[in-house]
Amino acid sequence: MVLTADVHLPEESELTVPEVNLSMASLRAGSFHLGKYCEQANNEFMLCRFEEKDPRKCVNEGKAVTACTMEFFRKVKSACMNEFNQYANCIDKSSGDFSFEHCRTTQGVMDKCMLDKLNLERPDFGYFTEARVHHTKRPKPLEEPAQVFPDATPALPAAAERKPARMGSRFYWMTE
Repeated sequence: MVLTADVHLPEESELTVPEVNLSMASLRAGSFHLGKYCEQANNEFMLCRFEEKDPRKCVNEGKAVTACTMEFFRKVKSACMNEFNQYANCIDKSSGDFSFEHCRTTQGVMDKCMLDKLNLERPDFGYFTEARVHHTKRPKPLEEPAQVFPDATPALPAAAERKPARMGSRFYWMTE
Protein backbone atom coordinates (compact mmCIF):
# COMPACT_ATOMS: atom_id res chain seq x y z
CA MET A 1 0.00 0.00 0.00
CA VAL A 2 1.40 3.37 -0.98
CA LEU A 3 0.85 6.28 1.39
CA THR A 4 1.46 9.96 0.93
CA ALA A 5 2.39 12.53 3.57
CA ASP A 6 -1.20 13.81 3.87
CA VAL A 7 -2.55 10.41 5.03
CA HIS A 8 -3.11 10.40 8.80
CA LEU A 9 -2.32 7.12 10.53
CA PRO A 10 -3.37 6.74 14.17
CA GLU A 11 -0.64 6.48 16.76
CA GLU A 12 -0.15 3.21 18.59
CA SER A 13 -1.44 4.77 21.82
CA GLU A 14 -4.76 5.53 20.07
CA LEU A 15 -5.08 1.89 19.03
CA THR A 16 -4.03 0.26 22.30
CA VAL A 17 -6.91 -1.15 24.34
CA PRO A 18 -7.12 -4.02 26.83
CA GLU A 19 -7.43 -7.27 24.90
CA VAL A 20 -10.10 -9.90 25.50
CA ASN A 21 -7.73 -12.69 26.45
CA LEU A 22 -10.01 -15.74 26.25
CA SER A 23 -9.80 -19.09 24.54
CA MET A 24 -11.81 -20.07 21.47
CA ALA A 25 -14.02 -22.32 23.59
CA SER A 26 -14.77 -19.50 26.04
CA LEU A 27 -15.63 -17.08 23.24
CA ARG A 28 -17.94 -19.63 21.65
CA ALA A 29 -19.56 -20.41 25.00
CA GLY A 30 -20.45 -16.76 25.54
CA SER A 31 -21.02 -15.82 21.90
CA PHE A 32 -24.84 -15.79 21.83
CA HIS A 33 -25.28 -13.82 25.03
CA LEU A 34 -22.37 -11.53 24.11
CA GLY A 35 -23.88 -10.82 20.69
CA LYS A 36 -27.16 -9.77 22.25
CA TYR A 37 -25.55 -7.85 25.12
CA CYS A 38 -23.26 -5.82 22.84
CA GLU A 39 -25.62 -5.60 19.87
CA GLN A 40 -25.83 -1.79 19.90
CA ALA A 41 -22.05 -1.30 19.97
CA ASN A 42 -21.47 -3.98 17.31
CA ASN A 43 -24.09 -2.52 14.98
CA GLU A 44 -22.65 0.97 15.42
CA PHE A 45 -19.17 -0.29 14.56
CA MET A 46 -20.33 -2.24 11.51
CA LEU A 47 -22.40 0.71 10.27
CA CYS A 48 -19.37 2.97 10.62
CA ARG A 49 -17.17 0.51 8.71
CA PHE A 50 -19.77 0.19 5.97
CA GLU A 51 -20.44 3.91 5.59
CA GLU A 52 -16.95 5.29 6.05
CA LYS A 53 -15.09 2.60 4.08
CA ASP A 54 -12.02 3.55 6.12
CA PRO A 55 -11.22 1.64 9.33
CA ARG A 56 -9.21 4.56 10.73
CA LYS A 57 -12.42 6.56 11.15
CA CYS A 58 -14.03 3.80 13.26
CA VAL A 59 -11.36 3.31 15.92
CA ASN A 60 -13.55 4.72 18.70
CA GLU A 61 -16.47 2.48 17.73
CA GLY A 62 -14.09 -0.50 17.80
CA LYS A 63 -12.92 0.50 21.25
CA ALA A 64 -16.56 0.62 22.39
CA VAL A 65 -17.09 -2.95 21.14
CA THR A 66 -14.02 -4.16 23.05
CA ALA A 67 -15.09 -2.30 26.21
CA CYS A 68 -18.58 -3.81 25.97
CA THR A 69 -17.08 -7.28 25.55
CA MET A 70 -14.85 -6.80 28.59
CA GLU A 71 -17.81 -5.56 30.64
CA PHE A 72 -19.90 -8.57 29.57
CA PHE A 73 -17.27 -11.14 30.53
CA ARG A 74 -16.64 -9.38 33.88
CA LYS A 75 -20.35 -9.68 34.66
CA VAL A 76 -20.35 -13.34 33.63
CA LYS A 77 -17.31 -13.95 35.83
CA SER A 78 -18.93 -12.35 38.86
CA ALA A 79 -22.34 -14.03 38.43
CA CYS A 80 -22.02 -17.34 36.54
CA MET A 81 -18.35 -18.28 36.54
CA ASN A 82 -18.73 -21.97 37.43
CA GLU A 83 -21.56 -22.62 34.97
CA PHE A 84 -19.73 -20.73 32.23
CA ASN A 85 -16.47 -22.60 32.84
CA GLN A 86 -18.26 -25.97 32.75
CA TYR A 87 -19.91 -25.06 29.44
CA ALA A 88 -16.68 -23.72 27.90
CA ASN A 89 -14.78 -26.82 29.09
CA CYS A 90 -17.43 -29.07 27.54
CA ILE A 91 -17.19 -27.21 24.21
CA ASP A 92 -13.40 -27.45 24.35
CA LYS A 93 -13.14 -31.15 25.23
CA SER A 94 -16.17 -32.80 23.61
CA SER A 95 -15.32 -32.31 19.92
CA GLY A 96 -12.51 -31.26 17.65
CA ASP A 97 -14.46 -28.42 16.06
CA PHE A 98 -15.86 -26.73 19.20
CA SER A 99 -19.42 -27.79 18.33
CA PHE A 100 -22.33 -27.15 20.68
CA GLU A 101 -24.25 -30.37 20.08
CA HIS A 102 -22.61 -32.46 22.82
CA CYS A 103 -23.00 -29.77 25.49
CA ARG A 104 -26.74 -29.05 25.57
CA THR A 105 -27.03 -30.00 29.25
CA THR A 106 -24.31 -27.62 30.43
CA GLN A 107 -25.65 -25.00 28.01
CA GLY A 108 -29.05 -25.20 29.71
CA VAL A 109 -27.45 -24.73 33.13
CA MET A 110 -25.48 -21.70 31.93
CA ASP A 111 -28.50 -20.21 30.15
CA LYS A 112 -30.56 -20.53 33.34
CA CYS A 113 -27.83 -18.83 35.38
CA MET A 114 -27.53 -16.01 32.83
CA LEU A 115 -31.28 -15.48 32.89
CA ASP A 116 -31.64 -15.66 36.69
CA LYS A 117 -28.60 -13.62 37.72
CA LEU A 118 -27.92 -11.27 34.79
CA ASN A 119 -31.38 -11.12 33.21
CA LEU A 120 -29.87 -12.09 29.84
CA GLU A 121 -32.00 -14.46 27.82
CA ARG A 122 -30.37 -16.60 25.15
CA PRO A 123 -31.48 -15.25 21.74
CA ASP A 124 -33.80 -17.38 19.63
CA PHE A 125 -32.50 -19.38 16.71
CA GLY A 126 -32.10 -16.99 13.78
CA TYR A 127 -32.10 -13.87 15.96
CA PHE A 128 -28.90 -12.52 14.41
CA THR A 129 -30.15 -13.06 10.84
CA GLU A 130 -33.26 -10.93 11.24
CA ALA A 131 -33.28 -7.58 9.45
CA ARG A 132 -33.20 -4.59 11.79
CA VAL A 133 -32.97 -0.84 11.44
CA HIS A 134 -30.12 0.60 13.48
CA HIS A 135 -30.57 4.16 14.74
CA THR A 136 -27.38 6.12 15.27
CA LYS A 137 -26.45 9.56 16.55
CA ARG A 138 -23.36 9.66 14.33
CA PRO A 139 -23.83 11.96 11.31
CA LYS A 140 -23.95 10.31 7.92
CA PRO A 141 -20.68 10.79 6.05
CA LEU A 142 -20.58 13.02 3.00
CA GLU A 143 -20.96 11.17 -0.27
CA GLU A 144 -17.98 11.51 -2.56
CA PRO A 145 -18.88 11.68 -6.24
CA ALA A 146 -18.04 8.49 -8.06
CA GLN A 147 -15.10 8.76 -10.43
CA VAL A 148 -15.99 8.22 -14.06
CA PHE A 149 -13.22 6.84 -16.22
CA PRO A 150 -13.46 7.00 -20.01
CA ASP A 151 -13.46 3.69 -21.86
CA ALA A 152 -9.82 2.89 -22.54
CA THR A 153 -10.57 0.82 -25.63
CA PRO A 154 -13.13 2.41 -27.92
CA ALA A 155 -15.36 0.11 -29.95
CA LEU A 156 -14.79 -0.59 -33.63
CA PRO A 157 -16.72 1.64 -35.96
CA ALA A 158 -19.92 0.08 -37.27
CA ALA A 159 -18.58 0.06 -40.85
CA ALA A 160 -15.35 -1.81 -39.95
CA GLU A 161 -14.71 -5.16 -41.63
CA ARG A 162 -15.09 -8.09 -39.23
CA LYS A 163 -13.16 -11.14 -40.36
CA PRO A 164 -13.84 -14.58 -38.89
CA ALA A 165 -11.45 -15.89 -36.23
CA ARG A 166 -8.26 -17.40 -37.63
CA MET A 167 -8.33 -20.51 -35.46
CA GLY A 168 -12.09 -20.96 -35.39
CA SER A 169 -14.47 -20.38 -32.55
CA ARG A 170 -13.18 -20.66 -29.03
CA PHE A 171 -16.50 -22.27 -28.13
CA TYR A 172 -15.90 -25.25 -30.42
CA TRP A 173 -16.16 -27.72 -27.56
CA MET A 174 -19.67 -26.46 -26.72
CA THR A 175 -21.05 -27.17 -30.21
CA GLU A 176 -19.97 -30.81 -30.47
